[in-house]
Amino acid sequence: MMAFPRLQALSSRLQAATDALAGVEPAIVEGRVAAVRGLAVEVAGLGGLAGIGARVMLRPRNAAPVPAELVGFAPGRAIAMPFAATTGLAPGDAVRAGLRPVPAALYPCAAWFGRVLDPLGNPVDRRGPLPRGIRPAPLDAAPPAAATRARLGPRLALGVAALDLFATCREGQRLGLFAGPGVGKSTLLGMLARDAGADVVVAGLVGERGREVRSFLEDDLGEGLARSIVVIATSDAPPLARREAARAAMAIAEHFRDQGAKVLLLLDSVTRFCAALREIGLAAGEPPAARGYPPRVFAELPRLLERAGPGTEGQGSITLFATVLVDGDDMTEPVADAVRGILDGHVVLDRRIAESGRYPAMDVLRSLSRTVPGCLEPHQARVAAAARAALAQAADLVDLVRLGAYQRGTDPAADAALAAAPAIEALLRQAPGEQRDPASGFARLAAILAEADG
Repeated sequence: MMAFPRLQALSSRLQAATDALAGVEPAIVEGRVAAVRGLAVEVAGLGGLAGIGARVMLRPRNAAPVPAELVGFAPGRAIAMPFAATTGLAPGDAVRAGLRPVPAALYPCAAWFGRVLDPLGNPVDRRGPLPRGIRPAPLDAAPPAAATRARLGPRLALGVAALDLFATCREGQRLGLFAGPGVGKSTLLGMLARDAGADVVVAGLVGERGREVRSFLEDDLGEGLARSIVVIATSDAPPLARREAARAAMAIAEHFRDQGAKVLLLLDSVTRFCAALREIGLAAGEPPAARGYPPRVFAELPRLLERAGPGTEGQGSITLFATVLVDGDDMTEPVADAVRGILDGHVVLDRRIAESGRYPAMDVLRSLSRTVPGCLEPHQARVAAAARAALAQAADLVDLVRLGAYQRGTDPAADAALAAAPAIEALLRQAPGEQRDPASGFARLAAILAEADG
């Protein structure tokens, strides 16, 4: 009779422990592949226990596991997109997910300088494993709060005469490079990486052609690789990997910005980032909108680009050069229009200028930096405005001169513009590896205008 109360108390404690354990969620939840439709893998059995953005692991029976991410839901099923090829995946294969997923992050450190990695942080340069830093850099971080951000910094010397003179850049500014294929975009990015006055360079190659990666690293980037970190997802990579390449490059740049560094971020290209978002959105069942781009694209685009710029007080800055590929040199297509409205200026690379042999093929009259008034000395601003006006007037007269309909001496201002334009064009011609000083560039520009006025 005396043992019964003890047994009853023990039973009560066991029941309490059982109830407590029943409330503890397992670390891993497992589902099964239900179907594969195009780029998307439909998963059953997760039971709503993993949400959008959760990383899962697809485990084919006869192939290596494939990381994936949940991008949407259908009735009774989750929709996952893989980071790699899904060869060998079959219905019924296991899909494992962490019940409380940790936000995707990289762990950069100074030992990453000179290294090339994929969007998941794996090295692809055959130089051994990457050291792991201490602080995580979330891939999907929110932009800094607008009210706490520092203002743009002083002028950033880029070492490229055309940009320093006519699209002057400040620390923390965001500029778009709008170009069609084959007009010297990669070469210009390499010049910026080598010569710009930044502490750290981060390059995100999104959807780049595989054969051009090595030439970019060795020829265009060259010695600039020593202070650079390069993230690559080639054009054959799944759309999720291409999207993540842009976010990974931004996260690495944010890491060094938060440590007080002046970071130059080269993102090539925003257009391919948007194309990856389009593929993901359509596979998840989103309706197409402008030229087939679903609404997700125009929500994600500002979220990514707004992460660049100055940090909060006491932090560094991210100066962004983002390339935009314009099909058929069409500057009004949806991505180009959206990017132009978000960034602080645009630089247009013109095919006709490239075909004439002048590189960088920047069209001065169509390019604009919105921060020029705050970073030029008054006399430099006057010289740049006068040179731009001379180029515009010479462009208006070029057809009349060719037809013989304009005679020199008719208008002194027109004569001065026609005399100055070739010398300005020669000043803008710059070979890779030839660094230019902004101060001497403005002095030479002033001398050209003075000589033309005679």
